[in-house]
Amino acid sequence: MEKAKLKGRILNDLENLISRTCAKGKMTKRVQHIHSSIIKNHYNATDVCIDYHRKRVVMEILIDDSNYDPKTINVSMPTFNANFIFNSLCEFLKNCLDQDHKSLAYYAGLLSYYKNEQERMVLA
Repeated sequence: MEKAKLKGRILNDLENLISRTCAKGKMTKRVQHIHSSIIKNHYNATDVCIDYHRKRVVMEILIDDSNYDPKTINVSMPTFNANFIFNSLCEFLKNCLDQDHKSLAYYAGLLSYYKNEQERMVLA
């Protein structure tokens, strides 16, 4: 029961964060990092570029990451270029949210990062 509550809380907090960051007029580097991190996690992408004005997301998606070795430099990973158009960035990002355990752990870290960055901004 507590796991379900925690899962719901993480997803709810992340959806609220997405709504807040999409509502702002100016996209800071921190906000862009959060948005691209969500997309990278969902699509298994290596490089994400969000064009906020033209409402496009361009990314390199890994086709097969079975050859990935974190101990070596991976220069020849098979990828393909994808170009998505969105009407609402907020809805696009919310649709990218996955509910598996690995993604939930990633989102918890992302929320912690955002909270720590926000606290540093207030203290500075």
